[in-house]
Amino acid sequence: MPPKANPLHPHFSPDPTGSTHISRWDALWTSKTTPWDRAAPNPALIDILSREATPSGLLGPPVVNGKGKRALVPGCGRGYDVLLLSAFGYDAYGLDASENAVKAAREFAGSAEVREGEVYRTRSGEGRGKMELLCADFFMKDFEGKTGGGEFDLLYDYTFLCALPLALRPSWSARMAELLKPGGHLICLEFPTGKSPSAGGPPWGVPAPLHEALLTHPGEEIEYDEEGKAVLSEPGSKALRRLAHFQPERTHEVGAGTDWVSIWTKD
Repeated sequence: MPPKANPLHPHFSPDPTGSTHISRWDALWTSKTTPWDRAAPNPALIDILSREATPSGLLGPPVVNGKGKRALVPGCGRGYDVLLLSAFGYDAYGLDASENAVKAAREFAGSAEVREGEVYRTRSGEGRGKMELLCADFFMKDFEGKTGGGEFDLLYDYTFLCALPLALRPSWSARMAELLKPGGHLICLEFPTGKSPSAGGPPWGVPAPLHEALLTHPGEEIEYDEEGKAVLSEPGSKALRRLAHFQPERTHEVGAGTDWVSIWTKD
């Protein structure tokens, strides 16, 4: 059976440099063409937060001395992950450069599915954290004043890196390192790792060791081999440090058997 055609590739292929990628994403939200939308947060994130966002867990408690830690989800789409982080007690901020994505996220946040649903129930004895959904470009600084400024305790990436034009990868790693608080955590749900880099995108294939190559050299161009896979080199002076790397027990069906999770910190 031939591979299933990628419905997004013809939409983005006329713009290989990515100069119009924001307007192209917004056009998809306008037409309600969202084949990437799984209608729920990834089960892997639910499991990670349930296990690790605790006093003895890798992430530590989401609320410290009555104050919620600050979490950021770039490319948040309909905001499922932002709502989940808020339910765990984080002060959670979702960014999307598409005005129509943010509109859809705000509508979903006020829906009965959220108010009455089990997934988004309050999971912290400290209560729900603050939640804000902002139309903003992750690579610009103008949104920072709206989120309390400074660095974040938690960053989460799933289907954001793989959606970006390839030329923005060094900027992605630089911005992640810049926005991560020392001692904070970056969670990357690495998808789609089983897709060839030459197959086009979005989503672009992100086979190992792409995340490691980028995050150990924030802001730097990295090398790729003849198959398009990242080549590792000795970590740079601004490298983030990987604390964990594993395949989740649960994930969305589209990534079952190929998704990986990496958790990083900044020393």
